[in-house]
Amino acid sequence: MKHVLTIAGSDTCGGAGIQADIKTFSALGTYGMSVITAVTVQNTQGVFGCQDMTPEIVKGQIDAIFTDIEVSAVKVGMISQIETIKAISQKLRQYHAKNIVLDPVMISKSGFDLMQKDAKETLIKELIPLAFVVTPNLPEAEAITGLSIQNLEDMKQAAKIIYHMGAKNVLVKGGHLEGDATDILFNGKHYVSLKGERIQTKNTHGTGCTLSSAIAANLARGETVEQAVKNAKEYILVAIKHSLDIGKGVGPTNHFYTLYQKAGFFS
Repeated sequence: MKHVLTIAGSDTCGGAGIQADIKTFSALGTYGMSVITAVTVQNTQGVFGCQDMTPEIVKGQIDAIFTDIEVSAVKVGMISQIETIKAISQKLRQYHAKNIVLDPVMISKSGFDLMQKDAKETLIKELIPLAFVVTPNLPEAEAITGLSIQNLEDMKQAAKIIYHMGAKNVLVKGGHLEGDATDILFNGKHYVSLKGERIQTKNTHGTGCTLSSAIAANLARGETVEQAVKNAKEYILVAIKHSLDIGKGVGPTNHFYTLYQKAGFFS
């Protein structure tokens, strides 16, 4: 069994962040481990507060994993502070971490800033060059590139810019556009358009976290980038189709639907 590490924030209600990542790793047959960068105060209705871990604690968690357990892939999610970004970059370089999937989480669906405004440039300088795959949604891609993204050609241009920032592969997610949810994958030479069915549901809490974690798990298991992304999209599609109507707001996806179905929990 491959071991996959998530470096991200904790989600109180379990639909996103560390909790979604661990569920995804488990559902895809890998062993999940975690480094917590922040504890958020949130539920299905929004994010109401955040307490960051100190850079020293974050570095200590990373040391604890890499000095003891082989890591086949790393998913990096929510990091809000400049010094924490630098600490993570330092440690990932020190341990020659492989298959790094960077999900540049900046703003929650409810509009809460999950990254300090002056930390964006540090993320671009320190983490994007380490990333094997970067997975921004459209608002994140706009923030990173400065572009206004209105269509697929704009997405391709954004992917190209992020690639030249040092990422090996860039997946610009098109869920914020109208019509089918088409993503653009770029490896520096070729663009691949990945169409996805748009599911009519409000319960999409943690979809970005889940997709990036699924890509990391698939890479850890030896899949190519394109296959890892395609299989991750299939996984999240099922999870969204059978999402859970939990709470009063935006409910989570169903990370274990396929496993529960095989176990006979769903008729």
